[in-house]
Amino acid sequence: MDIAAKTFFGSQFYAVAGASADKSKFGYKLLAWYHSRHLPVQPVTPSRPSILVSSKEYSTVASVGELESPGETSLSIVTQPHITLKVLREAKEAGISCVWMQPGSFDDEGLEYAKKEFRAAVGGNDGRVGEGWCVLVDGDEAIRRAEEDKKEKL
Repeated sequence: MDIAAKTFFGSQFYAVAGASADKSKFGYKLLAWYHSRHLPVQPVTPSRPSILVSSKEYSTVASVGELESPGETSLSIVTQPHITLKVLREAKEAGISCVWMQPGSFDDEGLEYAKKEFRAAVGGNDGRVGEGWCVLVDGDEAIRRAEEDKKEKL
C-alpha cells in the first residue's frame, strides 16, 4: 500500500472535486463511497448548491478555496485533466496537503505537480486496478492501514 494513500486517510475531513448529482457519474459514486463509510465529506462543484446521497443532502462549495478547514481536509479529484491542474493549484493555495487523483483525472503535468507540491499525492499507474489508484477500489485498504498506524502511535 502506498504511504501516500495511508496518509490521505489520516485527515479529519474529505472533499470531492468534481462531485455530481448524476448517479451514473464517478463524481457521485465517489461522494456516495465517503457517505457510506460515514466520513465527513464536502462536495466541490460549481454547478449546483447541493447533492442528495441516499437521504442526506450535502451542501456544495464552488471551489476548494471555499472549504471550511482546508488544512485538515484531504481532496479526492475526479475532474478532467485540464481542470485537475487548476484544482490542484487552488488546493495548494488553500492549504490542502493531501490529494487523491482518480484514474482518468490527471495527465503527466498534473501528476508531476501533485507529487511535488503536496505532502501526500495519490495517483499514477499503481493500485489494484490497471488504470491506477482508485478510492472506490483501494480506499478501504488505505483506511484500514491508516487506522493501524493511528493505533501504533498511541
